[in-house]
Amino acid sequence: MPASPRPAVPPGLVVVDKPDGMTSHDVVAKVRRILGTRKVGHAGTLDPMATGVLVLGVERATKLLGHLALDSKAYLSTIRLGSSTTTDDAEGEVLTTADASAVPEETIRAGVARLTGPIQQVPSAVSAVKVDGKRAYARVRAGEAVELPARAVTVHRFDVLAIRREEGATELDVMVECSSGTYVRALARDLGADLGVGGHLAALRRTRVGPFDLRVARTLPQLEAEPGLSLDLDAAVAAAFPRRQIAPREVAALSHGRRLAAGGLDGTYGVFGPDGHVVALAKDEGPVAKPLVVLTPAG
Repeated sequence: MPASPRPAVPPGLVVVDKPDGMTSHDVVAKVRRILGTRKVGHAGTLDPMATGVLVLGVERATKLLGHLALDSKAYLSTIRLGSSTTTDDAEGEVLTTADASAVPEETIRAGVARLTGPIQQVPSAVSAVKVDGKRAYARVRAGEAVELPARAVTVHRFDVLAIRREEGATELDVMVECSSGTYVRALARDLGADLGVGGHLAALRRTRVGPFDLRVARTLPQLEAEPGLSLDLDAAVAAAFPRRQIAPREVAALSHGRRLAAGGLDGTYGVFGPDGHVVALAKDEGPVAKPLVVLTPAG
């Protein structure tokens, strides 16, 4: 007898607790195999050395990834004072060293305070920022010298949780909450430079991205043991966007891509039918609501 066809994968989000040593693309490839679909994408790249929350869209939910409100992120990280590196993290080559074992705690906390709030930050040279259409890290690996301009970011919270003194170095365990586009590696680099001893990121774990945190995240072995979504499409939109409910006749119009009367909500919002299922993402433009992504097309 021929094998039964694999059941279709429903649309939604999978929130993965990414392990150390894998790229975000590696995780996508693994989840594609686990769920049996090519339609998987990710939002908010994590470096290979970083662990923690990585949000993946599956099937139609890949359309959400460019609209998700992932503008706030939280990390637990370890900063090592006493050496700077080419990559601003532990994977790079050491550039400078200095004895940082006796930097006073009040000096450290003052340096952290100067990097809290709205700041101008130069991204790490090995970041994914594009320079003339090519990723900065690709230019660095090709031997080019890359200088990136500073840009405005916001560090909402930068708390020192623990200080460990070692021979020639000091390690800090810190909690960082920041706007999208902030590099924790660059915070480590800049703190070390400000203190005159050099610094780099020794470990990084993302605990939250937008509204999604480790409470809904699963490891890849857990996902392999029990394949499935973290949130279905309706729950994903409800978690990430303001909600607007519309009448059945409006559902028919919106599912054909037609505009509705404005909903009076700020920014992008989810539009739901009376049955509780999401129809589209929309945004008010003057007196009308423009559909950005139709998630339940007609038919």
